[in-house]
Amino acid sequence: MRILGLETATHRLSVALWRDGEVIERSAWQPDGSSEWLLPAVQVLLAEAGCGLRQLDGIAFGAGPGSFTGLRLAAGCAQGLAFGLELPVTGVGTLAALALASGEQKVFACLDARMNEVYSAAYDGGVEVLPPAVTPPADVPLPAGEGWSGCGDGFACYPVQLPVFARVRADVAPTAAAVVQLAAPRFARGEGVEAAQALPLYVRDKVALTTAERLARGGVR
Repeated sequence: MRILGLETATHRLSVALWRDGEVIERSAWQPDGSSEWLLPAVQVLLAEAGCGLRQLDGIAFGAGPGSFTGLRLAAGCAQGLAFGLELPVTGVGTLAALALASGEQKVFACLDARMNEVYSAAYDGGVEVLPPAVTPPADVPLPAGEGWSGCGDGFACYPVQLPVFARVRADVAPTAAAVVQLAAPRFARGEGVEAAQALPLYVRDKVALTTAERLARGGVR
């Protein structure tokens, strides 16, 4: 089985190919979330793997939560390719991909959500313990027990406001390699969906705050 993965929810954009358990990935740091990088990177990746687009069996993408622009980029690209190739797609949770990419057992995944908020979720051995949520950093829901590792750029953006964990890895980001690893069992079970159903998981419905709301959360005008 050959699965193409796309992950653009953060500034670390990546593409990956799952080929019968083997995973290859290409990534780049793109502070502006450049859409110009993604499709050429897919072409380079597949060329290096000797795999054509029509040899793919499915397309997976990082569905969110994350950057609204980034989520739309991945979903839109997955939809466009899947429509043209008549392939199934599946969206993979960004925070679940981050947890897998960390290599840690018990992960409190946390990404900057802007507007003085963070996206967070908790996973124990890949099993979701707390679902994705968006809250101010001081109000994040916490998993029970000890031995949790805090992972994600939320800890770089809010080192004081977020809870203290014994181990913190602010440099960990979700990856396309993790996306295809999580997607592979779904495709094997026939759980891929049609391209039209490749929708982002925003978690947050509001993309901007009023001045009063920003000030109430400790922001600036």
